[in-house]
Amino acid sequence: MIPPPAAPGFLKRVGWGGGAIVPLAGDASFRRYFRVVDGSRRAVLMDAPPPHEDPRPFIALAEHLLGEGFAAPAILARDLDEGLVLIEDFGDVRVKEYVEDHPGEERDVYARAIALLADLHKRPAASVPPYDRAVYQREAGLLTEWYCPAAGIEADAAGYARAWDAVLPLVEGAASPVVTVLRDYHAENIMLIDRPSARGLGLLDFQDALAGHPAYDLVSLLQDARRDVPPELEADMLALYRDLAAPPEDFDAAYAVLGAQRNAKIIGIFTRLWKRDGKPRYLSFLPRMWGLLERDLAHPALAPVAEWFAAHIPSEKRHDALAEFSPA
Repeated sequence: MIPPPAAPGFLKRVGWGGGAIVPLAGDASFRRYFRVVDGSRRAVLMDAPPPHEDPRPFIALAEHLLGEGFAAPAILARDLDEGLVLIEDFGDVRVKEYVEDHPGEERDVYARAIALLADLHKRPAASVPPYDRAVYQREAGLLTEWYCPAAGIEADAAGYARAWDAVLPLVEGAASPVVTVLRDYHAENIMLIDRPSARGLGLLDFQDALAGHPAYDLVSLLQDARRDVPPELEADMLALYRDLAAPPEDFDAAYAVLGAQRNAKIIGIFTRLWKRDGKPRYLSFLPRMWGLLERDLAHPALAPVAEWFAAHIPSEKRHDALAEFSPA
């Protein structure tokens, strides 16, 4: 976590030259984050190095969300050639750690996060690409591309794609509105901040937003890859969303379809992070992801996909199949 060479000059040009650059965090991509401390001032430096990363989608959506009254980080300065963006600092209080330390407040925090989504889904979608069949299939295909070879499975990728083609129309119809899908709306990307007008929730990591079905971000929040959300809390929050947003009757089926699609994608991504990027810690999340995926596959709407899994990935090749490679 050494700051990029261009960072000191960039900070000096934009009036933060006296600030100390402190490592803050990295994530599953090439992006890195640093806190800039200049006296009483705090900001976050995003390092999104080209050509691997492009910060423009983040900037555009941050400005869109701010314009709609949501708490995205304000953009303080930018150097797109270097991939450096100075943004507002939302502090260190993430939902994940907060609700684990304050379990009595878990329901209230999640209810606020659900209300935020219901509000977002009443607004026109941002000017972002569509979440279409090609994207759904490409993402779901990460499971056969990465997990199956790692688990010693010769996957029928063509049959897998056909199974998804049979169920994806459930989320492509006109019954639900097309909304801004943040795509990584979960407890590690939602900050607790002192801003009542935004329900006290600060949004991060939305640069990959697309325009698609409203159930996706609910799946991201309530079928969290990194923490166990109690099933009763998930059910209560879905009921709250129905009360606030009045979704169409096919919403439960769409939630299951997008849950299975997202969880299959994440199994593939986490395997790729181990195999390609040398990050074996992500393997520890796979048992949770398989449990969530199997629960989604039990919905009748997923029958073609469930049949493919039953025929091609036996139970002993799921859950802990890669456990020997995961760090203790």
